[in-house]
Amino acid sequence: MMAEKEALVVAAFIFAFISHGEGIIGGREAAPHSRPYMASIQVQEGETMKHECGGFVIADQWVMTAVHCLPTGANGRKVVLGLHSLSEAEETKQTFDILEVHNHPSYSSYNFDNDISLVKLDRPFNASEAVRALEYLRAGGTNPTTGAEVETAGWGSLDNLSFRPDKLQEVVVEVIVSARCSRSDYFGRKFTSNMICAHKVCPDPCDQPHKMADSCDGDSGGPLLYNGIAVGVTSNGGKKCGQLKKPGIYTVISHYTEWIDSIMGPQPAAAQDEN
Repeated sequence: MMAEKEALVVAAFIFAFISHGEGIIGGREAAPHSRPYMASIQVQEGETMKHECGGFVIADQWVMTAVHCLPTGANGRKVVLGLHSLSEAEETKQTFDILEVHNHPSYSSYNFDNDISLVKLDRPFNASEAVRALEYLRAGGTNPTTGAEVETAGWGSLDNLSFRPDKLQEVVVEVIVSARCSRSDYFGRKFTSNMICAHKVCPDPCDQPHKMADSCDGDSGGPLLYNGIAVGVTSNGGKKCGQLKKPGIYTVISHYTEWIDSIMGPQPAAAQDEN
């Protein structure tokens, strides 16, 4: 009987940790539907669908994500838009089959270079307050420089123990100078000019449970935003979440304008930075 009580106490503690832990790594729960471009790529698991990767809407039938989320194609996966909670029934949710997957032809599984993919949904989404396309930076736009605050969001793990939240989390991080991420004690030669690395160190005294703010497992494919525009795709940095010398890695979207246009057709220049 005592063992059962102890087990219940442990279970309650774990539930409280999952429910109230700060999101991503060192982040927070987003306001419901405040990021209407967010997509959840889900895979069948038994009788239910399980969140596997993130993505974001960039046109009425197109979602951008990471190649390593769909390396061999859709394989029965679905895309859900208009959601805040993964488990709760929400009238705003729209679920789609995947019609086409266009992985960048130069993607490298060795270092996740060119980790960008375009997913065509089986039909256009119905625009609403909960579902709306996000602008992305095109060639000629200005990417964030060292020290710039950028933000990302997702349903990825809250920590390295793989506790995942039910509701969308968001976090603000800072761009790290590329020369540091190219150092041998960071990513070395695996880090390329097609990547941005970013995280945020909690200053002392640190009042949050994690010393770092970072993306994590399950956030892959989501957007990195600068001034409200997507400048990156969450790539492979989340494999070692919240570690000082393993910041999040994001694919630089503006390097792929020609490729994106070759798949989707020419896009308007409104998403370019005018500064």
